[in-house]
Amino acid sequence: MQRFSPKLGAMGRACVALLAAGLAAGGARGEGVAAKTDPVAAYEVRVETADVAGGRQTRLVFTLNACVAPQAYVLDQPARAVVDLPEVKFLIDPSHGDPARDAPRRRHHARGASHASSPAPDPALSYRFGRLSAGKSRIIVDLPGPSDFSASCVQDEGQTKGQKDGVATLTLAIKPTDAAAFHAAAHAGADRQAQDARDATGAIAPPAQELPRAQDATRLDAKPLIVLDPGHGGVDAGARGGDAVEKTVVLDFAKALAEPLRASGRYRVAFTREDDTFVPLQERVRIARKLGAALFVSLHADSLRGASAKVHGATVYTVSERASDSEAARVAESENQADALAGVEAREQAGEVNDILFDLTRRETRAYSNVFAKYLSERWKIAATLNKNPRRFAGFVVLKAPDVPSVLMELGYLSSSEDSAELNSPQWREKAAAQAALAIDDFFKNRPQGASQGTYQGASSAPAGLTPANLAQPREP
Repeated sequence: MQRFSPKLGAMGRACVALLAAGLAAGGARGEGVAAKTDPVAAYEVRVETADVAGGRQTRLVFTLNACVAPQAYVLDQPARAVVDLPEVKFLIDPSHGDPARDAPRRRHHARGASHASSPAPDPALSYRFGRLSAGKSRIIVDLPGPSDFSASCVQDEGQTKGQKDGVATLTLAIKPTDAAAFHAAAHAGADRQAQDARDATGAIAPPAQELPRAQDATRLDAKPLIVLDPGHGGVDAGARGGDAVEKTVVLDFAKALAEPLRASGRYRVAFTREDDTFVPLQERVRIARKLGAALFVSLHADSLRGASAKVHGATVYTVSERASDSEAARVAESENQADALAGVEAREQAGEVNDILFDLTRRETRAYSNVFAKYLSERWKIAATLNKNPRRFAGFVVLKAPDVPSVLMELGYLSSSEDSAELNSPQWREKAAAQAALAIDDFFKNRPQGASQGTYQGASSAPAGLTPANLAQPREP
Protein backbone atom coordinates (compact mmCIF):
# COMPACT_ATOMS: atom_id res chain seq x y z
CA MET A 1 0.00 0.00 0.00
CA GLN A 2 1.28 3.44 -0.87
CA ARG A 3 -0.03 6.80 0.28
CA PHE A 4 -0.16 9.68 -2.16
CA SER A 5 0.03 13.14 -0.65
CA PRO A 6 0.49 16.63 -2.05
CA LYS A 7 3.66 18.47 -1.17
CA LEU A 8 2.04 20.60 1.50
CA GLY A 9 5.15 21.05 3.57
CA ALA A 10 5.27 21.22 7.37
CA MET A 11 3.32 24.46 7.60
CA GLY A 12 0.64 23.25 5.18
CA ARG A 13 0.19 19.97 7.04
CA ALA A 14 0.01 21.86 10.32
CA CYS A 15 -2.80 24.03 8.90
CA VAL A 16 -4.68 20.93 7.76
CA ALA A 17 -4.22 19.37 11.17
CA LEU A 18 -5.60 22.45 12.94
CA LEU A 19 -8.56 22.59 10.55
CA ALA A 20 -9.21 18.90 11.09
CA ALA A 21 -9.02 19.26 14.86
CA GLY A 22 -11.43 22.20 14.82
CA LEU A 23 -13.95 20.32 12.72
CA ALA A 24 -13.59 17.22 14.87
CA ALA A 25 -14.21 19.20 18.05
CA GLY A 26 -17.43 20.76 16.85
CA GLY A 27 -18.54 18.27 14.20
CA ALA A 28 -20.64 15.17 14.10
CA ARG A 29 -19.71 11.63 14.98
CA GLY A 30 -20.38 8.51 12.88
CA GLU A 31 -21.42 9.59 9.40
CA GLY A 32 -21.91 13.29 10.05
CA VAL A 33 -21.89 15.73 7.16
CA ALA A 34 -19.60 18.76 7.11
CA ALA A 35 -20.93 22.26 7.57
CA LYS A 36 -21.58 24.22 4.39
CA THR A 37 -19.25 27.11 5.21
CA ASP A 38 -16.04 26.05 3.44
CA PRO A 39 -15.53 23.12 1.07
CA VAL A 40 -14.26 19.97 2.74
CA ALA A 41 -10.61 19.26 1.86
CA ALA A 42 -9.27 15.93 0.61
CA TYR A 43 -5.52 15.76 1.04
CA GLU A 44 -4.53 12.09 0.80
CA VAL A 45 -5.55 9.08 -1.28
CA ARG A 46 -4.44 5.47 -1.19
CA VAL A 47 -5.32 2.23 -2.95
CA GLU A 48 -5.51 -1.01 -0.98
CA THR A 49 -6.86 -4.52 -1.38
CA ALA A 50 -8.47 -6.97 1.01
CA ASP A 51 -10.01 -10.44 0.91
CA VAL A 52 -13.71 -10.22 1.75
CA ALA A 53 -16.72 -12.48 1.40
CA GLY A 54 -17.36 -12.83 -2.30
CA GLY A 55 -13.79 -12.26 -3.47
CA ARG A 56 -10.98 -9.76 -3.59
CA GLN A 57 -11.97 -6.16 -2.87
CA THR A 58 -10.09 -3.09 -4.09
CA ARG A 59 -10.54 0.08 -2.07
CA LEU A 60 -9.85 3.67 -3.01
CA VAL A 61 -9.57 5.60 0.24
CA PHE A 62 -9.56 9.39 0.50
CA THR A 63 -8.54 11.18 3.68
CA LEU A 64 -10.74 14.21 4.37
CA ASN A 65 -10.91 16.84 7.09
CA ALA A 66 -14.64 16.12 7.54
CA CYS A 67 -17.23 13.67 6.28
CA VAL A 68 -19.33 14.27 3.19
CA ALA A 69 -22.42 12.46 1.92
CA PRO A 70 -21.47 10.38 -1.16
CA GLN A 71 -23.96 9.37 -3.86
CA ALA A 72 -22.56 6.42 -5.79
CA TYR A 73 -23.70 4.57 -8.90
CA VAL A 74 -22.22 2.68 -11.85
CA LEU A 75 -22.41 3.17 -15.62
CA ASP A 76 -21.39 1.00 -18.53
CA GLN A 77 -20.04 1.61 -22.03
CA PRO A 78 -17.43 1.89 -20.64
CA ALA A 79 -17.73 0.35 -17.19
CA ARG A 80 -17.10 3.02 -14.56
CA ALA A 81 -18.26 4.10 -11.13
CA VAL A 82 -19.35 7.63 -10.28
CA VAL A 83 -19.41 9.24 -6.85
CA ASP A 84 -21.12 12.62 -6.61
CA LEU A 85 -20.24 14.76 -3.61
CA PRO A 86 -20.82 18.20 -2.19
CA GLU A 87 -17.96 20.45 -3.27
CA VAL A 88 -14.61 19.06 -2.10
CA LYS A 89 -11.27 20.81 -2.44
CA PHE A 90 -8.88 18.12 -3.67
CA LEU A 91 -5.37 18.99 -2.45
CA ILE A 92 -4.02 15.99 -4.36
CA ASP A 93 -1.99 15.80 -7.55
CA PRO A 94 -4.56 14.63 -10.15
CA SER A 95 -1.93 12.48 -11.89
CA HIS A 96 -2.22 9.99 -9.02
CA GLY A 97 -5.21 8.46 -10.77
CA ASP A 98 -3.25 7.71 -13.94
CA PRO A 99 -1.98 4.09 -13.98
CA ALA A 100 0.77 5.10 -16.41
CA ARG A 101 2.28 7.18 -13.60
CA ASP A 102 3.28 4.07 -11.66
CA ALA A 103 4.03 1.82 -14.65
CA PRO A 104 7.85 2.11 -14.26
CA ARG A 105 7.57 1.21 -10.58
CA ARG A 106 5.45 -1.84 -11.41
CA ARG A 107 7.92 -3.02 -14.05
CA HIS A 108 10.75 -2.60 -11.55
CA HIS A 109 8.87 -4.67 -8.96
CA ALA A 110 8.15 -7.40 -11.51
CA ARG A 111 11.85 -7.71 -12.36
CA GLY A 112 12.79 -7.85 -8.69
CA ALA A 113 9.89 -9.92 -7.41
CA SER A 114 12.20 -12.55 -5.98
CA HIS A 115 13.47 -10.13 -3.34
CA ALA A 116 11.41 -10.54 -0.18
CA SER A 117 12.17 -6.95 0.84
CA SER A 118 10.59 -5.52 -2.31
CA PRO A 119 7.09 -4.27 -1.42
CA ALA A 120 4.33 -5.00 -3.90
CA PRO A 121 2.97 -1.92 -5.61
CA ASP A 122 -0.68 -0.99 -5.34
CA PRO A 123 -3.03 -2.52 -7.91
CA ALA A 124 -3.45 -0.44 -11.04
CA LEU A 125 -6.57 1.67 -10.70
CA SER A 126 -7.57 4.49 -13.01
CA TYR A 127 -9.57 7.28 -11.38
CA ARG A 128 -10.22 10.99 -11.63
CA PHE A 129 -11.57 13.59 -9.24
CA GLY A 130 -12.40 17.26 -9.22
CA ARG A 131 -15.03 19.94 -9.27
CA LEU A 132 -18.15 19.25 -11.34
CA SER A 133 -20.03 22.53 -10.92
CA ALA A 134 -20.73 25.11 -8.24
CA GLY A 135 -21.18 23.24 -4.96
CA LYS A 136 -20.55 19.81 -6.50
CA SER A 137 -17.56 17.51 -6.97
CA ARG A 138 -17.18 14.09 -8.55
CA ILE A 139 -14.93 11.04 -8.43
CA ILE A 140 -14.88 8.63 -11.38
CA VAL A 141 -13.30 5.18 -11.19
CA ASP A 142 -12.70 3.08 -14.31
CA LEU A 143 -13.86 -0.44 -13.49
CA PRO A 144 -11.94 -3.53 -14.69
CA GLY A 145 -15.22 -5.27 -15.55
CA PRO A 146 -18.65 -5.98 -14.01
CA SER A 147 -18.24 -4.81 -10.44
CA ASP A 148 -20.17 -4.22 -7.26
CA PHE A 149 -19.43 -0.69 -6.05
CA SER A 150 -20.15 1.14 -2.82
CA ALA A 151 -19.09 4.36 -1.12
CA SER A 152 -19.12 5.30 2.54
CA CYS A 153 -17.71 8.11 4.65
CA VAL A 154 -16.78 7.45 8.25
CA GLN A 155 -15.70 9.92 10.89
CA ASP A 156 -12.46 8.73 12.44
CA GLU A 157 -12.60 8.01 16.15
CA GLY A 158 -10.11 9.16 18.76
CA GLN A 159 -8.94 12.32 17.02
CA THR A 160 -6.95 14.65 19.21
CA LYS A 161 -5.88 18.21 18.61
CA GLY A 162 -2.67 18.39 16.60
CA GLN A 163 -3.00 15.02 14.86
CA LYS A 164 -1.71 15.12 11.29
CA ASP A 165 -4.17 12.64 9.87
CA GLY A 166 -7.59 13.71 8.69
CA VAL A 167 -10.75 13.25 10.70
CA ALA A 168 -12.68 11.26 8.11
CA THR A 169 -12.17 8.60 5.45
CA LEU A 170 -14.16 8.24 2.25
CA THR A 171 -13.91 4.63 1.09
CA LEU A 172 -14.88 3.46 -2.39
CA ALA A 173 -15.06 -0.35 -2.49
CA ILE A 174 -14.93 -2.42 -5.69
CA LYS A 175 -15.34 -6.18 -6.07
CA PRO A 176 -16.30 -8.42 -8.99
CA THR A 177 -19.94 -9.25 -9.65
CA ASP A 178 -21.88 -11.03 -12.38
CA ALA A 179 -22.62 -9.25 -15.64
CA ALA A 180 -26.41 -9.32 -15.27
CA ALA A 181 -26.34 -7.63 -11.86
CA PHE A 182 -23.87 -5.02 -13.10
CA HIS A 183 -25.86 -4.13 -16.21
CA ALA A 184 -29.03 -3.77 -14.13
CA ALA A 185 -27.18 -1.44 -11.75
CA ALA A 186 -25.70 0.51 -14.68
CA HIS A 187 -29.16 0.94 -16.21
CA ALA A 188 -30.40 2.34 -12.89
CA GLY A 189 -27.34 4.60 -12.73
CA ALA A 190 -28.01 5.98 -16.22
CA ASP A 191 -31.65 6.64 -15.32
CA ARG A 192 -30.57 8.43 -12.17
CA GLN A 193 -28.10 10.62 -14.02
CA ALA A 194 -30.68 11.46 -16.69
CA GLN A 195 -33.15 12.49 -13.98
CA ASP A 196 -30.51 14.64 -12.31
CA ALA A 197 -29.87 16.32 -15.66
CA ARG A 198 -33.58 17.03 -16.07
CA ASP A 199 -33.70 18.49 -12.57
CA ALA A 200 -30.69 20.73 -13.21
CA THR A 201 -31.28 24.43 -13.56
CA GLY A 202 -29.93 24.61 -17.13
CA ALA A 203 -26.81 25.74 -18.91
CA ILE A 204 -23.96 27.61 -17.34
CA ALA A 205 -24.61 31.23 -18.31
CA PRO A 206 -22.01 33.67 -19.56
CA PRO A 207 -21.19 36.57 -17.24
CA ALA A 208 -24.15 38.84 -16.53
CA GLN A 209 -22.52 41.87 -18.13
CA GLU A 210 -21.94 39.90 -21.32
CA LEU A 211 -25.23 37.98 -21.40
CA PRO A 212 -26.53 38.46 -24.93
CA ARG A 213 -30.13 38.03 -25.94
CA ALA A 214 -30.62 35.31 -28.55
CA GLN A 215 -32.97 37.51 -30.58
CA ASP A 216 -30.25 40.18 -30.82
CA ALA A 217 -28.15 37.84 -32.96
CA THR A 218 -30.44 38.31 -35.96
CA ARG A 219 -30.37 42.12 -35.89
CA LEU A 220 -28.32 43.56 -38.74
CA ASP A 221 -26.72 46.12 -36.42
CA ALA A 222 -25.85 43.60 -33.70
CA LYS A 223 -22.22 43.10 -32.84
CA PRO A 224 -21.07 39.56 -33.66
CA LEU A 225 -21.08 37.25 -30.66
CA ILE A 226 -17.89 35.22 -30.20
CA VAL A 227 -18.26 32.16 -27.97
CA LEU A 228 -14.95 31.01 -26.50
CA ASP A 229 -14.88 27.40 -25.36
CA PRO A 230 -12.01 26.50 -22.98
CA GLY A 231 -11.92 22.71 -23.24
CA HIS A 232 -12.28 20.25 -20.38
CA GLY A 233 -12.62 21.68 -16.85
CA GLY A 234 -13.49 20.53 -13.37
CA VAL A 235 -13.24 16.77 -12.96
CA ASP A 236 -11.93 16.53 -16.54
CA ALA A 237 -8.37 17.86 -16.34
CA GLY A 238 -7.48 17.11 -19.95
CA ALA A 239 -3.87 16.63 -21.04
CA ARG A 240 -0.91 17.10 -18.75
CA GLY A 241 2.73 17.90 -19.26
CA GLY A 242 5.12 18.63 -16.41
CA ASP A 243 3.29 20.97 -14.04
CA ALA A 244 0.90 22.19 -16.76
CA VAL A 245 -2.72 21.01 -16.92
CA GLU A 246 -4.78 21.54 -20.07
CA LYS A 247 -7.97 22.77 -18.41
CA THR A 248 -6.06 25.61 -16.72
CA VAL A 249 -3.87 26.53 -19.69
CA VAL A 250 -6.79 26.86 -22.12
CA LEU A 251 -8.93 28.85 -19.67
CA ASP A 252 -6.05 31.30 -19.19
CA PHE A 253 -5.72 31.67 -22.95
CA ALA A 254 -9.47 32.15 -23.46
CA LYS A 255 -9.45 34.99 -20.95
CA ALA A 256 -6.42 36.52 -22.69
CA LEU A 257 -8.22 36.31 -26.06
CA ALA A 258 -11.38 37.91 -24.66
CA GLU A 259 -9.47 41.06 -23.67
CA PRO A 260 -8.59 42.42 -27.15
CA LEU A 261 -11.98 41.32 -28.51
CA ARG A 262 -13.83 43.28 -25.84
CA ALA A 263 -11.43 46.20 -26.01
CA SER A 264 -12.06 46.60 -29.74
CA GLY A 265 -15.73 47.36 -29.11
CA ARG A 266 -16.62 45.34 -32.22
CA TYR A 267 -17.72 42.11 -30.56
CA ARG A 268 -19.70 40.59 -27.76
CA VAL A 269 -17.95 37.73 -25.97
CA ALA A 270 -19.32 34.77 -24.03
CA PHE A 271 -17.67 31.69 -22.52
CA THR A 272 -18.87 28.12 -22.18
CA ARG A 273 -17.08 28.16 -18.81
CA GLU A 274 -15.19 30.86 -16.90
CA ASP A 275 -13.96 28.78 -13.98
CA ASP A 276 -12.90 25.24 -13.13
CA THR A 277 -16.24 23.67 -14.03
CA PHE A 278 -17.10 20.71 -16.24
CA VAL A 279 -19.44 21.35 -19.19
CA PRO A 280 -20.60 18.41 -21.38
CA LEU A 281 -19.76 18.56 -25.08
CA GLN A 282 -23.32 18.84 -26.34
CA GLU A 283 -24.01 21.57 -23.79
CA ARG A 284 -21.13 23.62 -25.22
CA VAL A 285 -22.70 23.39 -28.66
CA ARG A 286 -26.12 24.23 -27.24
CA ILE A 287 -24.77 27.34 -25.51
CA ALA A 288 -23.34 28.65 -28.78
CA ARG A 289 -26.55 28.01 -30.72
CA LYS A 290 -28.88 29.29 -28.01
CA LEU A 291 -26.97 32.55 -27.77
CA GLY A 292 -26.86 32.98 -31.54
CA ALA A 293 -23.08 32.85 -31.81
CA ALA A 294 -21.46 34.18 -34.97
CA LEU A 295 -18.27 32.22 -34.27
CA PHE A 296 -17.34 29.38 -31.89
CA VAL A 297 -13.68 28.85 -30.92
CA SER A 298 -12.85 25.76 -28.87
CA LEU A 299 -9.42 25.87 -27.20
CA HIS A 300 -7.34 22.84 -26.25
CA ALA A 301 -3.78 21.62 -25.72
CA ASP A 302 -2.40 18.16 -26.50
CA SER A 303 0.23 15.91 -24.98
CA LEU A 304 2.17 12.97 -26.42
CA ARG A 305 4.49 10.35 -24.98
CA GLY A 306 7.64 8.60 -26.09
CA ALA A 307 9.33 9.62 -29.31
CA SER A 308 6.31 11.72 -30.27
CA ALA A 309 6.87 13.99 -27.28
CA LYS A 310 9.07 16.21 -29.46
CA VAL A 311 6.11 17.18 -31.65
CA HIS A 312 5.19 20.82 -31.14
CA GLY A 313 3.18 23.69 -32.56
CA ALA A 314 -0.47 24.64 -32.88
CA THR A 315 -3.07 22.93 -35.06
CA VAL A 316 -6.44 24.27 -36.22
CA TYR A 317 -9.21 21.69 -36.69
CA THR A 318 -12.56 21.88 -38.44
CA VAL A 319 -15.32 19.29 -38.52
CA SER A 320 -15.77 16.52 -41.07
CA GLU A 321 -17.21 13.02 -41.00
CA ARG A 322 -13.93 11.80 -42.49
CA ALA A 323 -10.67 12.55 -40.70
CA SER A 324 -7.89 14.22 -42.67
CA ASP A 325 -5.32 11.77 -41.27
CA SER A 326 -4.68 9.34 -38.43
CA GLU A 327 -3.46 12.08 -36.08
CA ALA A 328 -6.66 14.09 -36.58
CA ALA A 329 -8.69 10.93 -35.94
CA ARG A 330 -6.72 10.32 -32.71
CA VAL A 331 -7.26 13.86 -31.44
CA ALA A 332 -10.98 13.79 -32.24
CA GLU A 333 -11.43 10.42 -30.52
CA SER A 334 -9.61 11.72 -27.45
CA GLU A 335 -11.59 14.96 -27.25
CA ASN A 336 -14.90 13.18 -27.86
CA GLN A 337 -14.28 11.00 -24.79
CA ALA A 338 -14.45 13.99 -22.44
CA ASP A 339 -18.00 13.26 -21.29
CA ALA A 340 -17.30 9.58 -20.59
CA LEU A 341 -14.13 10.43 -18.66
CA ALA A 342 -16.12 12.88 -16.54
CA GLY A 343 -18.69 10.23 -15.69
CA VAL A 344 -21.42 11.49 -18.03
CA GLU A 345 -23.46 8.74 -19.67
CA ALA A 346 -23.82 9.08 -23.42
CA ARG A 347 -27.31 10.05 -24.47
CA GLU A 348 -28.84 9.17 -27.78
CA GLN A 349 -28.87 12.24 -29.98
CA ALA A 350 -31.73 13.13 -32.27
CA GLY A 351 -31.15 12.10 -35.86
CA GLU A 352 -30.00 14.75 -38.28
CA VAL A 353 -32.68 16.61 -40.18
CA ASN A 354 -33.20 15.27 -43.67
CA ASP A 355 -33.90 18.63 -45.23
CA ILE A 356 -32.22 20.29 -48.18
CA LEU A 357 -32.18 23.75 -46.56
CA PHE A 358 -30.65 22.32 -43.38
CA ASP A 359 -28.01 20.53 -45.45
CA LEU A 360 -27.17 23.69 -47.39
CA THR A 361 -26.90 25.70 -44.17
CA ARG A 362 -24.61 23.09 -42.61
CA ARG A 363 -22.41 22.88 -45.69
CA GLU A 364 -22.02 26.64 -45.86
CA THR A 365 -21.35 26.86 -42.12
CA ARG A 366 -18.54 24.35 -42.54
CA ALA A 367 -17.21 26.34 -45.47
CA TYR A 368 -17.08 29.46 -43.30
CA SER A 369 -15.37 27.43 -40.57
CA ASN A 370 -12.62 26.65 -43.06
CA VAL A 371 -12.32 30.31 -44.02
CA PHE A 372 -11.71 31.23 -40.39
CA ALA A 373 -9.32 28.30 -39.90
CA LYS A 374 -7.24 29.70 -42.77
CA TYR A 375 -7.17 33.22 -41.29
CA LEU A 376 -6.31 31.85 -37.84
CA SER A 377 -3.41 29.70 -39.00
CA GLU A 378 -1.99 32.57 -41.08
CA ARG A 379 -2.15 35.04 -38.18
CA TRP A 380 -0.90 32.52 -35.62
CA LYS A 381 2.43 31.95 -37.34
CA ILE A 382 3.27 35.63 -36.89
CA ALA A 383 3.39 35.29 -33.10
CA ALA A 384 3.74 31.58 -32.41
CA THR A 385 4.64 28.19 -33.83
CA LEU A 386 2.41 26.10 -36.06
CA ASN A 387 2.54 22.33 -36.32
CA LYS A 388 4.09 21.05 -39.54
CA ASN A 389 0.54 20.10 -40.61
CA PRO A 390 -1.40 23.00 -39.10
CA ARG A 391 -4.87 22.52 -40.63
CA ARG A 392 -6.73 19.25 -40.19
CA PHE A 393 -10.28 18.00 -39.86
CA ALA A 394 -12.17 15.19 -38.10
CA GLY A 395 -15.49 14.39 -36.44
CA PHE A 396 -15.31 16.59 -33.34
CA VAL A 397 -18.61 16.54 -31.42
CA VAL A 398 -18.09 20.09 -30.16
CA LEU A 399 -17.83 21.48 -33.71
CA LYS A 400 -21.11 20.05 -35.03
CA ALA A 401 -23.39 23.07 -34.69
CA PRO A 402 -25.02 23.22 -38.13
CA ASP A 403 -25.39 27.00 -38.11
CA VAL A 404 -22.36 28.35 -36.19
CA PRO A 405 -18.92 28.47 -37.86
CA SER A 406 -16.69 26.55 -35.46
CA VAL A 407 -13.03 25.63 -35.08
CA LEU A 408 -11.04 23.72 -32.48
CA MET A 409 -7.51 24.91 -31.86
CA GLU A 410 -4.87 22.80 -30.18
CA LEU A 411 -2.66 25.61 -28.89
CA GLY A 412 0.36 23.34 -28.61
CA TYR A 413 1.70 20.26 -26.88
CA LEU A 414 2.20 20.22 -23.11
CA SER A 415 4.64 17.36 -23.67
CA SER A 416 6.89 19.78 -25.57
CA SER A 417 9.09 21.84 -23.28
CA GLU A 418 9.01 24.68 -25.82
CA ASP A 419 5.23 24.75 -26.15
CA SER A 420 4.66 24.25 -22.43
CA ALA A 421 6.90 27.19 -21.54
CA GLU A 422 5.04 29.44 -23.97
CA LEU A 423 1.57 28.34 -22.88
CA ASN A 424 2.45 29.15 -19.28
CA SER A 425 3.85 32.59 -20.15
CA PRO A 426 1.46 35.56 -19.72
CA GLN A 427 3.56 37.56 -22.19
CA TRP A 428 3.27 34.84 -24.84
CA ARG A 429 -0.47 34.46 -24.25
CA GLU A 430 -0.97 38.20 -24.76
CA LYS A 431 1.03 38.18 -27.99
CA ALA A 432 -0.64 35.05 -29.40
CA ALA A 433 -4.12 36.15 -28.32
CA ALA A 434 -3.63 39.46 -30.13
CA GLN A 435 -2.98 37.59 -33.39
CA ALA A 436 -5.99 35.32 -32.83
CA ALA A 437 -8.12 38.44 -32.33
CA LEU A 438 -6.80 39.86 -35.61
CA ALA A 439 -7.79 36.61 -37.34
CA ILE A 440 -11.32 37.16 -36.04
CA ASP A 441 -11.16 40.69 -37.45
CA ASP A 442 -10.08 39.27 -40.82
CA PHE A 443 -12.99 36.84 -40.79
CA PHE A 444 -15.66 39.44 -40.12
CA LYS A 445 -14.16 42.11 -42.39
CA ASN A 446 -14.55 39.71 -45.29
CA ARG A 447 -17.98 38.50 -44.28
CA PRO A 448 -20.72 39.64 -46.69
CA GLN A 449 -22.69 42.68 -45.64
CA GLY A 450 -25.98 41.66 -44.05
CA ALA A 451 -25.01 38.07 -43.26
CA SER A 452 -26.79 36.85 -40.16
CA GLN A 453 -24.93 36.55 -36.89
CA GLY A 454 -25.73 33.00 -35.91
CA THR A 455 -26.61 31.41 -39.22
CA TYR A 456 -25.24 31.60 -42.73
CA GLN A 457 -28.12 30.94 -45.09
CA GLY A 458 -27.84 30.82 -48.84
CA ALA A 459 -24.79 30.19 -50.98
CA SER A 460 -25.02 33.74 -52.35
CA SER A 461 -23.67 35.10 -49.07
CA ALA A 462 -20.16 33.74 -49.59
CA PRO A 463 -17.33 36.30 -49.44
CA ALA A 464 -16.22 37.72 -52.74
CA GLY A 465 -13.95 35.35 -54.62
CA LEU A 466 -14.95 32.36 -52.50
CA THR A 467 -17.24 29.63 -53.80
CA PRO A 468 -18.35 26.28 -52.40
CA ALA A 469 -15.61 24.69 -54.49
CA ASN A 470 -12.73 26.62 -52.96
CA LEU A 471 -14.28 26.74 -49.47
CA ALA A 472 -13.65 23.01 -49.14
CA GLN A 473 -11.67 21.30 -46.41
CA PRO A 474 -7.86 21.55 -46.57
CA ARG A 475 -6.39 18.80 -48.65
CA GLU A 476 -5.40 15.57 -46.97
CA PRO A 477 -1.61 15.50 -46.57
